[in-house]
Amino acid sequence: MVKPFDEQPGIIKVVSGYTGGHKENPTYEEVCSDKTGHYEAVQITFDPTLFSYERLLEIYWQQIDPTDEGGQFYDRGSSYQTAIFYHNEDQKQAAEKSKKKLEESGIFRKPIATKILQAGVFFPAEDYHQHFYKKNPLRYKSYHTGSGREAFTKKYWGERNG
Repeated sequence: MVKPFDEQPGIIKVVSGYTGGHKENPTYEEVCSDKTGHYEAVQITFDPTLFSYERLLEIYWQQIDPTDEGGQFYDRGSSYQTAIFYHNEDQKQAAEKSKKKLEESGIFRKPIATKILQAGVFFPAEDYHQHFYKKNPLRYKSYHTGSGREAFTKKYWGERNG
């Protein structure tokens, strides 16, 4: 989820990590065990004068299968479920509006399962998870293609993806 946002004008920083759970400083293995209640997430710091929150939402929707309640592509379990975490009422309203717009668009036949949740404490992931697509480009590309994510996003978003 880092690559689509990384290096765009107005994006200051994208950090991979975990949020929404009950354990302090969880590890990747603990989060994947589905016992900590965390989601895998990215925290995006952006300049709203150059990159709007609405644009963040638009790009986000184009990276996921918002109808999948059980995870994303090959990644299964609660830590891989999709969610938008808001930090204030304006973000909450924008997220709900974008979700409703997607629901009403008719792009997807199944209901949108992505949750909109209040942001809590964010724990950065281990260093090897940060900018994985740059550190491991072949593995990243192989997974992106092999998991079905690339075909899915092309099917639904075409050249608009990202």
